[in-house]
Amino acid sequence: MTAAAEAASLGAAVTLFEKNRVLGKKLAITGKGRCNLTNDCSPDEVVASVPNNGRFLFGAVHAFPPSAVKEKMESLGVPLKTERGSRVFPESDRASDIVDALIRWMRQNNVTVRNETVRELLFSEDRSEIRGVRTVSGDSLFDRVIVCTGGLSYPGTGSTGDGYRFARDAGLTVTDLSPSLVPLVCKDAFCAEMMGLSLRNVGMTVTEEGKEKPVYRDFGEMLFTHFGVSGPIILSASAHLKKERISSYVLHLDLKPALGPDILDSRLIRELTGAGNRQFGTMARSLLPVSMIPPVASLAGIPLDLKCNAVTREMRQNLLRTLKDFPVSVAGFRPIEEAIVTSGGVSVKELSPRTMESKKVSGLFFAGEVIDVDGYTGGFNLQIAWSTGIAAARGAVSRAPAPAEPPV
Repeated sequence: MTAAAEAASLGAAVTLFEKNRVLGKKLAITGKGRCNLTNDCSPDEVVASVPNNGRFLFGAVHAFPPSAVKEKMESLGVPLKTERGSRVFPESDRASDIVDALIRWMRQNNVTVRNETVRELLFSEDRSEIRGVRTVSGDSLFDRVIVCTGGLSYPGTGSTGDGYRFARDAGLTVTDLSPSLVPLVCKDAFCAEMMGLSLRNVGMTVTEEGKEKPVYRDFGEMLFTHFGVSGPIILSASAHLKKERISSYVLHLDLKPALGPDILDSRLIRELTGAGNRQFGTMARSLLPVSMIPPVASLAGIPLDLKCNAVTREMRQNLLRTLKDFPVSVAGFRPIEEAIVTSGGVSVKELSPRTMESKKVSGLFFAGEVIDVDGYTGGFNLQIAWSTGIAAARGAVSRAPAPAEPPV
């Protein structure tokens, strides 16, 4: 929609093909229906928040940065607000307001919308130029085509990988596809036992077997589920994990990140001494959520029914270490259908970073998730969509044939 509206505003005659009955179906569910449309940061910070081919986006993001996204949405009648982590949302907390704004933008510029599924792209005989698209109703000829079909995540919204097929048909390389920003499956049975437990302020360090340097660090919210773990810091961490080595990662949770070891140890001594003859499992409720007490006690080697005044110094030290480093072993990713974004896609080596045009097929452009770029949570993936959509639109219009001279 962004590409269509921008291209039309620059004078192009634009037709948008949408296979869903309604426009913006996937956008409407982003941010749990609130739409975290961008991150209020600098263009360089956006690029730094795209671990996969971020440098490719340098020109596009600088040409249409987060400030431009905010300005455009507010000009379309959507007041915005900025929340923790510089995340930008509509004031209404309704993603539908963003969808409606894009539809207004298209209507203002006379974009034609056709609710049809594109079956394939049409090329010149030598396949060096785009010629149009083929739908169920027949062929439609265009001298430029922008593919903005998304990835493989949330297929119910229409993201079923069509763009990858179009790219391969055009002779372009599509890199390996995998889930990113996705919940993690874990090996530990205690995850299912703590299903539904949400931790609000937890520190996390991700390590990989055989490597000294941590893979990733974060702080924030997470959730235990029947299959493993989810939540903001888990989704962000998943972007750093390699599918082929997924079972070698361990999440180390700091359950008391605000307390240093010495201060926490003093608190444990105070709690245990004060509890006296009470059972450890009862006293631990002042330290942990109820469902987390059994696995923490097990790892620390403290029986739940042990009297607090019988807890040894060694047990207390084990408890301290467990509270500061609660290990969760990763077994795999959840299915790509559950991922927020798809990692992989049309190779950036075969696209112009300025215009998003294919280097192999003249007049064929790609934008958004279908490209091999993906960012962290926090509005960065939608920023990629806006920036690449604008770049493709401007690139497509700039290479338009010169209009014919009017008759004398």
